[in-house]
Amino acid sequence: MLDYGKESARYDASRGGEPRAVAAADAVLSLLPQGTASLLDVACGTGLVTRRFAARRGLRVTGVDAAYGMARMAAERVPGAIVLGDSRQLPFPDGAFDAATAVWLLHLLAGPDEASAVVGECARVLRPGGVLVTTVDKAAAHNVGSDIDAALMGRPVRSPVDGALRVGQYAAAHGLLPAGRARFRGHGQGRSPRSTVADLHRGWFTGIPPGTASAERFAARLAALPDQDVRRPDPEFTLHAFRKPPRA
Repeated sequence: MLDYGKESARYDASRGGEPRAVAAADAVLSLLPQGTASLLDVACGTGLVTRRFAARRGLRVTGVDAAYGMARMAAERVPGAIVLGDSRQLPFPDGAFDAATAVWLLHLLAGPDEASAVVGECARVLRPGGVLVTTVDKAAAHNVGSDIDAALMGRPVRSPVDGALRVGQYAAAHGLLPAGRARFRGHGQGRSPRSTVADLHRGWFTGIPPGTASAERFAARLAALPDQDVRRPDPEFTLHAFRKPPRA
């Protein structure tokens, strides 16, 4: 996994910046029930999306992130609202929030047990009737049917921790019920051959360790593609929402 403390300095510029943040925030907010007054942004990163949530009138937002560099940047954008903390053991009491978000988080986790634990923590801090919104199938969203995808065909791919079916199972295990879906465009995240080679070399593709013969083989395929600096289509990300049942 990337060191997200170190990654914080280049994170926004390399992932679509404000246009992607706007699209993500709008899609998340579209899934929140009317009257949602408090929201926990889990793994809030640099706070670019968190700041968009906080701009919504009547919504009190708290962000939490485990990487100091990320949390520090988020605290500059949303002063007084950011906490350093682990998503597997959230530093908040039961039933503290009307909504929780976990955007671009579950795919980073080591395995289903860890992902389920994070969903369980989100469920714990939701009040009865509260909603969790999370991205699913993050890696698959980047497969847009381009020549880059063809060049990467056959690479080792682990079963996605954030697969939609799995996420639904995590949610059900913690008493959460399906409550809607939305999609948004990952502005600025379309890959070019050259940027994909750079991602290979820095360990972005977890099944292809940098410096290995496999990595060099895929890098050579990518280097042979035309239009090395032309980005292919942007991905479309998917959000699933889950509701904590109200008390009987």
